[in-house]
Amino acid sequence: MQGELDTTATSLPIRILGINAVGQESDNDLMVAGRTLPWLQDTKSQDVWTKWKVTWRDVIVLDGDNKVAGIYNLTDHNLGTAANYNALKTFLIEVANR
Repeated sequence: MQGELDTTATSLPIRILGINAVGQESDNDLMVAGRTLPWLQDTKSQDVWTKWKVTWRDVIVLDGDNKVAGIYNLTDHNLGTAANYNALKTFLIEVANR
């Protein structure tokens, strides 16, 4: 999806990245193997998952002011389903054009 978004004209750039939960560090190598998705590791001192009240597989979309514009959960909306993929892509583009 990032490749598609990179070729879509929007007011703000769209960047997708992942943030791994504290305690899941041992899986980082598996998560990044063969992928180009930027992958960050949450820490106890930053505690992003708790502060943002993340549920496993949430896509948290930030607006131009870094405020949460919406949350799209990939467990509830499998991106293997074209309608879900397109809904998330459309939402990202809409937020980037606000």
